[in-house]
Amino acid sequence: MKAADFNPAQLRTMDADRMQRYVQHLNFYKGNHWPEQSRHRQLVFNYAKVSIEKLTSFLMQGFSFSCEPAVSPLHSPPERGPRRESRAGGGKRAGAEVPRQHRDALARVRNAEHALHRVYRQNNLHQLDYETEIDTAVLGDGCYKVTWDSEEGRIRITSPDVSGIYAWWLGDDLARIWRVASRYMLRQDELEMLYNRKIEKTSAWITELWTDAEFQLFIDTELVETKPNPYGFIPFIIFPNIRHPKHFWGVSDIPVIMQPQRELNRAFSQLSRILELSGNPIAVLENVTEAEDIKVQPGALWALPEDAQAYLLDLLQGGGVKLHVDYIDHLYRAMHDVSEIPRAAWGGVEKEMSGAALRIELGSLIQKVVRKRLIRTNTYYRRNAMIMQLLAKYEKQDFTDVNHRVVWGPVLPQDVERQAMNEQLLVQAGVHSRRTAMEEMNIQDPDEEFERWLEERKRILEMNLEFRAQSTRGGERERKFSAEPEVPE
Repeated sequence: MKAADFNPAQLRTMDADRMQRYVQHLNFYKGNHWPEQSRHRQLVFNYAKVSIEKLTSFLMQGFSFSCEPAVSPLHSPPERGPRRESRAGGGKRAGAEVPRQHRDALARVRNAEHALHRVYRQNNLHQLDYETEIDTAVLGDGCYKVTWDSEEGRIRITSPDVSGIYAWWLGDDLARIWRVASRYMLRQDELEMLYNRKIEKTSAWITELWTDAEFQLFIDTELVETKPNPYGFIPFIIFPNIRHPKHFWGVSDIPVIMQPQRELNRAFSQLSRILELSGNPIAVLENVTEAEDIKVQPGALWALPEDAQAYLLDLLQGGGVKLHVDYIDHLYRAMHDVSEIPRAAWGGVEKEMSGAALRIELGSLIQKVVRKRLIRTNTYYRRNAMIMQLLAKYEKQDFTDVNHRVVWGPVLPQDVERQAMNEQLLVQAGVHSRRTAMEEMNIQDPDEEFERWLEERKRILEMNLEFRAQSTRGGERERKFSAEPEVPE
């Protein structure tokens, strides 16, 4: 890749339609719903913002990850340990130690999980993921950047503004990204602190150009650094909110609710003005050529000529308000339908429903969350893979034969007591392992939790043996004292 093949100035005109959509969707999310401003009242009920945040809460419910050996110990030949004798029942039997290969694999798995948890805590990823998901739902695309911070000696994960991200892919294979450019602005002091470069302007545009083999850094249009890619991969993960077939960039959640949202605002504003006018009635005079001192107020006296009539205009006559309210209800239903977030997701269930009935009621929400999770599973899997690659490179950690996967919690609230009983039965029947049961119960670190359980169990057994021994010695002393003859007086 030569510097002459790329000019940062060309980014200003690339993907102009995408950048325009980002601006429109972000403005709408912030509450700029009216296309034109008016001197009349314009109410804004920002259902778009609230619905996106509600959907994101359902989407990220119980997000976690898990590691496991690449090869199950059940499929590997066991390594027999030394024979051990057991005197239980007076007989002998041969025992086998846990295979060393299996112990090493489990140690690497635990090390991988602890390392991933450490990186998640250091970067506060649970909060970053939630904010990124909201941004992705609004704009239509999201991005993560995974790099190694040499000054702090740790992995740094950020979520760059996707409006400054540009990608190139090979032909019709959207998954084969061969070049990524990241463009952002730095102030004079930030540029000096990060890159030790002084400029006369107050700010400058920074462009990072990444390929698998090379990294280039531009300040405005000047190439200031070229070096081999230290990671061996492009440290960006670009993902869509919802995949539009045969397109790289995604689809926002905003467009489908734009029209119902604007119509709902208009209907509410119109009804509000009608109610305001009804609270301040209009006086109607008939057969009057001139009118002075005609005011609608309590105790007002009007002097009217003969054959004249006066009355107040009733805008609510004939049930006109009900028509507006019914129309608003229809708009609500349309908005729930197109956003795929039923009223029940907002706590609007008016009758008691069973778990199966509630799942049917919230079926559209579940399906939308599942569609998003299909994309997010691959995104977070790739991010964890990058983390492990950097840890192996810079911290010399061994993750050989360690698989990892993304774990999602249930979309709907669960009956924890009933779920625990079901998992208990599955474990006792040998269908589930304890680890699988804990993952189904959304335990963040099953291995750590199991180690705690083993430690508690060991301490309880030791305590029981100790108390039992003391109780036995006490009983022997009592029997001994009771067996001694009494001394006669």
